[in-house]
Amino acid sequence: MLVGGVAVILDSTIVSVALHELDAELGAPVSTIQWVSTGYLLALGVVIPVVGWLQSHLGAKRLWMLALTVFLLGSVLCSFAWDAPSLIAFRVVQGIGGGVMVPLMTTMIMQSAGSAADRTRLMSTVALPAAVGPILGPVIGGLILGAGSWRWLFLVNVPLCLAGLVLARRLLPADPPGRRVSLDLVGLLLLSPALVALLWGLSNVHGNGGFSRTDVAAPLLTGALLLAAFVFRALRRRGDALVDLEVLRSRPTWAATTLLFLSGASLYGAMLLLPLYWQELRGMTALQAGLLLIPQGVGSLLSRPAAARLMDHVSARWVALLGFAGVGVATIPFALAGPDTAIWPLLVALFGRGLGLGLVMIPLMTVAFVGLAHDRVPHASIVTRIAQQVGGSMGVALLAVILATAGAGHTPAAAFDIAFWWTVGFTTVALLLAFVLPSRPTPDPPPEPAAELVATKV
Repeated sequence: MLVGGVAVILDSTIVSVALHELDAELGAPVSTIQWVSTGYLLALGVVIPVVGWLQSHLGAKRLWMLALTVFLLGSVLCSFAWDAPSLIAFRVVQGIGGGVMVPLMTTMIMQSAGSAADRTRLMSTVALPAAVGPILGPVIGGLILGAGSWRWLFLVNVPLCLAGLVLARRLLPADPPGRRVSLDLVGLLLLSPALVALLWGLSNVHGNGGFSRTDVAAPLLTGALLLAAFVFRALRRRGDALVDLEVLRSRPTWAATTLLFLSGASLYGAMLLLPLYWQELRGMTALQAGLLLIPQGVGSLLSRPAAARLMDHVSARWVALLGFAGVGVATIPFALAGPDTAIWPLLVALFGRGLGLGLVMIPLMTVAFVGLAHDRVPHASIVTRIAQQVGGSMGVALLAVILATAGAGHTPAAAFDIAFWWTVGFTTVALLLAFVLPSRPTPDPPPEPAAELVATKV
């Protein structure tokens, strides 16, 4: 399973260093090219609520192999893309497969682990791709672009997926489909187009007219209405809704969910800006840009275990506050930087930014389940996963628009400064909201929340 998981996580970041080249080769502006990342992240999030229903009909092993096959197909199709719209569409196919694989991998491990110690050990192993992805993704992407075409960014997944399919067929135990659960199809048909319409409207906010333009106002209004209808329906259906929003009545859960949304926007939004900054403003190659992003990934990798240890002594609120403060302060040097700014201070800032991001995730994922009944935990897990992925897609779309809009009336250096100040603003909002987190959380997370996704009606 780790082989497939590595491919999915790497694809979240490997394309970040290719946006500059895709912009030039496909002849599309950044506001369009960003959909290569946005579409993938959005698909990862939207498909999450459907995983339990699919597993109940197909069984975990068959669903895993099917999802990996879809991801493989999407990767091959991406390598043959002929223009920006086709590449975006095929990235969505990739995201659909990957969006099933990530939560399913957690569920299968939770179901197969015997003791709590086994679960902890296995989950630490599974978390490894998420930890090293931000480090290896941009570097591998830069190496591939330095040696060949951007199309190899996607073909590199082929051997990983084929190996994953062979290993899954041989090693994963066969399991029958579980108890059939219902699918809120209407909810799915409301939520998915709502998010797409909102993102589409945001990505069109550039140039003259702003929000008054039809191609901006119409999708934003449509998306808002569909989202309102989804929320109204979900609150009435409660346990049978696609996403059970009742869990957000818990203050720790809604605070953590909102903060995960903002942290996703900050992480993935910056993964759009940072490679473009190094390449477009500093004249770096894709490989150099990927190598320069390593300090952020290393910082995150180092601070994750530190966050868990800190929470043994102080509350999750203060760990999250420390993390968001670190992210905000470490982003300011980029908001003040120009084309001639020394590189070493920026690398130190990236390391600090990574430390902050690593500190944020553990307390938020812990606090999200504080005070919830055992049977509500799977629903909270779905909500938090969706929030982080949708936040990432929103952050990428919004910062791409800000960069394009600022670039129309300012120098490239000033445009990047404005975009980075917006990133600081996102983090500041998260910092203030973190005060809502419990000052003395007493989390008692149930041992196998992910396993219950199979039996939860979504």
